[in-house]
Amino acid sequence: MPVTTRPATSGDAEPLAALINRIIARGGTTAHQTPFDAARMARHYVAPERNISCTVAEEAGAILGFQSLVWPSDDGDPFPEGWAIIASFVAEGHAGKGIGRKLFEATCKAARAEGVAVIDATIRADNAEGLGYYAAMGFEDYDILPGVPLRDGTHVDRIRKRFDL
Repeated sequence: MPVTTRPATSGDAEPLAALINRIIARGGTTAHQTPFDAARMARHYVAPERNISCTVAEEAGAILGFQSLVWPSDDGDPFPEGWAIIASFVAEGHAGKGIGRKLFEATCKAARAEGVAVIDATIRADNAEGLGYYAAMGFEDYDILPGVPLRDGTHVDRIRKRFDL
């Protein structure tokens, strides 16, 4: 069965939390270190205050990944007008199968409809898989945030990439 994409709904919060929690438990690829419950997933990714889109990829009813696009809201890290922030998550064992590409196609469509000019992806420097994914989608490096502390105190550089629409 082919992989399809659709907008995330509130009913997806629990399976999306389970997906990201497996990634968090594995470690090394996401800046998140605290597991999500359904309520936090809904607030943070499915329907945040400054939401542009949250897209789910599924096959035969099984959720294989999701991608969120939001307008920036962190006053401590201001972005230029027209910039949005992306986050992408694909279930373990499903990377490299075109899921991320399908998600990004849907995200770009939503971004263009909302007038997004540039999409920012800020990725841990030790996340080779994530860096490779965004490079394959056409993102280009534009900045480095050195030694950003994780919740556990570990310092990891963050690579900032941009995709101009």
